[in-house]
Amino acid sequence: MAQSHLEQLLRGVVEPLMLFIIGELPMHGYRIAKELEKRSSGYFKLTESTVYSALRRLEREGLVLSSWQLVAKKQKRRCYELTEKGRQILAKKLAEWQRFSNATSKVISY
Repeated sequence: MAQSHLEQLLRGVVEPLMLFIIGELPMHGYRIAKELEKRSSGYFKLTESTVYSALRRLEREGLVLSSWQLVAKKQKRRCYELTEKGRQILAKKLAEWQRFSNATSKVISY
């Protein structure tokens, strides 16, 4: 089944946004999702499956590291932080996004 244009666009932007959030402060998956939702005024309301699939991909690519952290007596959460490679990729993606956004704005306001 063909993806909608919006689904394709979201797929290309979710991981860089997650990298950005993680780069500010290492955190667990649920908090990453809630932070994206909050900052986007509810636009990026990601499913648990989407979040954790993306985090696994980012980890496989060497862009994030995860570690278990104890948050309560018996409760552990996997916390994610950027690697140096992740910081480099994030910087490239932010520059690409800025160029894309500027070009799009120019077309729309022409």
